[in-house]
Amino acid sequence: MPTPFSLRQLLAAAALALPALSQAAYPERPIEWVVPYAAGGGSDVVARVVAEPMAKALGQSIIILNKPGAATNIGADYAARAKPDGYTLLTGDTGTLAANAFLYQKLSYSAEKDFAPVGMLVRFPLILVVNPKLPVKNLAEFSAWAKAQQGGVSYATPGAGSPHHLATEIFKEQAQLSLVHVPYKGAAPAVQDVLGGQVPFMFVDSVAGFQNIQAGKLRPIGIATPQRSKVFPDVPTLDEQGLKGFEAYAWQGLVVPKATPQDRVNRLSEQLQATLKDPAVVKRLEDMGLEVTPTSRSEMDKFLVTERNKLGPVIKTNNIQLD
Repeated sequence: MPTPFSLRQLLAAAALALPALSQAAYPERPIEWVVPYAAGGGSDVVARVVAEPMAKALGQSIIILNKPGAATNIGADYAARAKPDGYTLLTGDTGTLAANAFLYQKLSYSAEKDFAPVGMLVRFPLILVVNPKLPVKNLAEFSAWAKAQQGGVSYATPGAGSPHHLATEIFKEQAQLSLVHVPYKGAAPAVQDVLGGQVPFMFVDSVAGFQNIQAGKLRPIGIATPQRSKVFPDVPTLDEQGLKGFEAYAWQGLVVPKATPQDRVNRLSEQLQATLKDPAVVKRLEDMGLEVTPTSRSEMDKFLVTERNKLGPVIKTNNIQLD
């Protein structure tokens, strides 16, 4: 006759069953996805494109919550303070997860201590573009023209500390050019002044520059990717034009509050990767000018370390501060 379970044995068995039950039950209610940008922009659209199929697979709706402002710090602070239960996600980007720690003397959150990676989302390749009236068509001609200008050459960016700004500072050093930064409040006015000829060039991200490049209103000199982009296959890389190893993107990934249960983070990560491999999702994002970048949690963790190690010295050397 079997020996009856003791109370201790029953409790131990119940404890072993808890992770499986937790994973099976999650999610039981809608999930909130925080986007630290205004509704209607590129970051908002990316989140909505990805959230829709993820929600169907998870069996619960995903609600997009836009919290723009302070170079993503408002949204990041909100997510960092949220309950770590798997029901709050955050779009973390170049600033939130890598650059802001160096750009601000004080932050209300720590990218390393307050967030755990779920997986990368997309990359926005950066493209060196000029006003078409400029007498240059490749990197060699651009460099020769820039070096011939007295007092240096002005360049536009969507703002101080933006990926575009940091990329241009790296470019300036590698290409040995004298450049003057002209920051704008967003990509749209920066692009507009390059179109109008008030500023001769900029590094534009693939989304902000897509239509104007396609229409011939901006001339692409080179793209800052290791290989030519699927989106702009006729644009040579800067690397192949002699700027060896030059690579620059704006990028986004998905994170959760640090103490979120591992089984829930794993489920989100697996579903995110599956969604980003869906041909329909990939097409929608690539049609916007984006590169889709599904990664594991550990791969994203390594990427973030690399980005912090790259951007930190650039910010410190050029004394770029936002507070």
